[in-house]
Amino acid sequence: MSVGNRVFLQRNLPDKELVARFKKLPAANVADTMGRSCALSSQIRLIGNPKETIMCGAALTVKARPGDNLMLHKALDMAGEGDVIIVSNEGDRTQSLMGEIMAVYAHHCRNVEGIVLDGPIRDIEELSQMDFFLYATGSTPGGPYKEGPGEVNVPISVGNIAVKPGDIVLGDRDGVIIIPRADAVNIIDAAEKYAAMDAGKVEAAKNGTSKRQWVDETLAKKNVEIIDGKCPE
Repeated sequence: MSVGNRVFLQRNLPDKELVARFKKLPAANVADTMGRSCALSSQIRLIGNPKETIMCGAALTVKARPGDNLMLHKALDMAGEGDVIIVSNEGDRTQSLMGEIMAVYAHHCRNVEGIVLDGPIRDIEELSQMDFFLYATGSTPGGPYKEGPGEVNVPISVGNIAVKPGDIVLGDRDGVIIIPRADAVNIIDAAEKYAAMDAGKVEAAKNGTSKRQWVDETLAKKNVEIIDGKCPE
């Protein structure tokens, strides 16, 4: 087996009903139930302009050589409805990984849920107006190479977070989080309860019934000195 230069055509997929439940939840609420350690780097931001508010689907992973998109092209031809193509790039920012043509193909011909790139795109004028969940680190006119090697449907690291094929990728305008497929059943109930509680906190903030005593209690536990006076000049 050619490790580092291979394509796996199959992967374990999450339950579709489970994915549908996650798609109703903001990424921030789910992240708060996962120790707040599941979010991709904030460098990876939403480029597209989707009409929907939340992206959620199964990870189709691509391990690319920096600045090379050969395996991303292969993943596009493998992907289908409900998939989120997510691409590692070893942190490279010098070459774009895709542009308008590839994004249009992914959206209109493959019907993928979205694409997450740990690298730049190009054709940002067109892509920034596209009704599609496309995340990237920025833009550059420099195009990608198509030489490989690389891998498809193997474990990768994107934005400092580990991703396995079939993990649940959840994104909105805040950014993207990764929900391990093996843990998703245990996470969803807690996430739904947290989202409901968070909505209650928002309402309390509006009507002035927020419970704020925790702030002074926490400061006291940390031995913060509260001084009724001005700081000496």
